[in-house]
Amino acid sequence: MDKKSFDKKLKSLFKEHKKLIKQKNFPLEESNGLYQRYENPILTYKHTPIFWRYDLSHETNPHCMERMGINVVLNSGAIELNGKFYLVARVEGVDRKSFFAIAESDTGIDNFTFWPLPVVIPETSNPDTNIYDMRLTKHEDGNIYGVFCTERKDPKAPKGDYSSAIAQCGLVRTKDLINWERLDDLKTNSPQQRNAVLHPEFINGKYAFYTRPQEAFMEAGNADGLGWGLTNSIEHAVIKEEVIIDNRAYHTITELKNGQGPTPIKTDKGWLHLAHGVRGCAAGLRYVLYVFMTDLEKPWLLTHKPAGYFMAPRGLERVGDVSNVLFANGWIEKDNGDIYIYYASSDTRMHVATTTVEKLTDHTINAPADPGRTYACVQQRIDFINKNLKIMKTLDLE
Repeated sequence: MDKKSFDKKLKSLFKEHKKLIKQKNFPLEESNGLYQRYENPILTYKHTPIFWRYDLSHETNPHCMERMGINVVLNSGAIELNGKFYLVARVEGVDRKSFFAIAESDTGIDNFTFWPLPVVIPETSNPDTNIYDMRLTKHEDGNIYGVFCTERKDPKAPKGDYSSAIAQCGLVRTKDLINWERLDDLKTNSPQQRNAVLHPEFINGKYAFYTRPQEAFMEAGNADGLGWGLTNSIEHAVIKEEVIIDNRAYHTITELKNGQGPTPIKTDKGWLHLAHGVRGCAAGLRYVLYVFMTDLEKPWLLTHKPAGYFMAPRGLERVGDVSNVLFANGWIEKDNGDIYIYYASSDTRMHVATTTVEKLTDHTINAPADPGRTYACVQQRIDFINKNLKIMKTLDLE
């Protein structure tokens, strides 16, 4: 390709990228009244800067090809600072290594633009092979904490086994999302620790974590669900005892695994949580999102949990790098009570859904819990229907 053609192609690449970034996002007509989905994904591999992927030199890249491809953009932490929306996205290269990168928006639903450089997370004395899925917490101690998964090869894996890994909870803190201080990895009694989240307030003068004890890299094993623990120090965080807040259960959306999503939102009714549940099906693992509430003064005590899922993959959301998955580790609560939920579909792309604290609290408290078996579920639904049939007689629906 001659220089003129090269320059023409580069210009076209940048033009199309700018068009994508500036694309408006509109709410879908379909809505269940609880949350609002939007037409377009807010981040995909195509949203990453051209200069992350292409060598812009005609001399060293005469065919104008991608040199460092991006596979997917997913599982973003979220935070609002000075009126702007920031996502700390998990970006995975075609080499399968993930890194963090920040995208910002004025609207929270479109026009997300990546900062020029990825985030630099310092290594510990035991370097991470891979890092991903950061949860962001504005803590009452004045810092912003990033809690993420750090993955390393299992040193006890038998020879020839290159898939066995150990996942633990990595910790960083920052004031500005630019400079990140690496702290010691969280230590617990669990062999594996993923999906940990820092509670935003001190509990009896201690830092508190939502945890997900797990016996193996993929399987929960004998671990019972979503946990909770306290540590005296954040710089050298050690949790000596984990208690289970939300148990896994047979024939539910959480029978295989469950884990905390983003930092819970404080309401006058309690702490509002978004989590993910995993079950098996003929197509493999199915990840969905669900909500629950814990006590305001004792956040480790579950008070309300509606039956089933809050959101599940639909339409094109079901297809991707790892299909049939919704995952969320970031949401933002505005001062007016609006909530922006940032979720990934099929480990491939990021979306946004909007709701309000009022709606989500109402649903979490008033939607019925799972009675645990079909007969009881049918009776529950019949009572619900009969109530509505009586009301329908008083309505003019013609």
